[in-house]
Amino acid sequence: MQRPSARPDRRPPPPFDSSAARRLRTALGVGPDHVAHALRGSYGLPHVTPALVAAWERGTATPSHPELTALAGVLWCSPGELIGRPRTLREHRVARGLAPEDVARTVGHELHAYLRMEETGRWRGTERQSAALARVLALSPAGLVAVTGREDQLAELLRGAVTTRWQAHVRPLSKIAPLDRRLLEEALHRLHRDYRHRTAGPQSRGGDDFLDRIVDHFWSAVEGAGP
Repeated sequence: MQRPSARPDRRPPPPFDSSAARRLRTALGVGPDHVAHALRGSYGLPHVTPALVAAWERGTATPSHPELTALAGVLWCSPGELIGRPRTLREHRVARGLAPEDVARTVGHELHAYLRMEETGRWRGTERQSAALARVLALSPAGLVAVTGREDQLAELLRGAVTTRWQAHVRPLSKIAPLDRRLLEEALHRLHRDYRHRTAGPQSRGGDDFLDRIVDHFWSAVEGAGP
């Protein structure tokens, strides 16, 4: 079996679903000692003990990227089955069980440039490359916006759309949120109407709170505007 690199892994650990790890181990009918033994003997992780495996399953410790990949091999599952809700570009890639070389090649970036984007959390791809990224990582429109680091820009444009003329913001928003134009227009119209309703009259119902959570409201409106 392929052994993880012996070099120290300084990357932040991926989000880990401890209950999934426990459930998968139990389904195989093995104990933490068996898992630890396999990680030591087959994957070259001599530091892994049954106590560490139990700590992972309790959620008091989190496996590193190489540990998670090896654990998936021992539990006969994909790394994605052991990861909680992915948030970053790297986490989405690991959840799909893809090597960075594969993603870089698919989206048309040099490997070093792609790895730099994972490290910084700042996506530098074109619209075509962004579409390729969404396909290879199976990203929803909301997921694509999040992993490419454009949520702050999205929030700023949405605040402008609901507080002024929403029609003027359709084009710039379409460059950030990969949505059908009709769907985008319906969602913006709904957000604009909801914001006006909240701020109309002396009994305002929290326009500031609405603006603070404008991205969440936007994706909810997108879902509501769908077929």
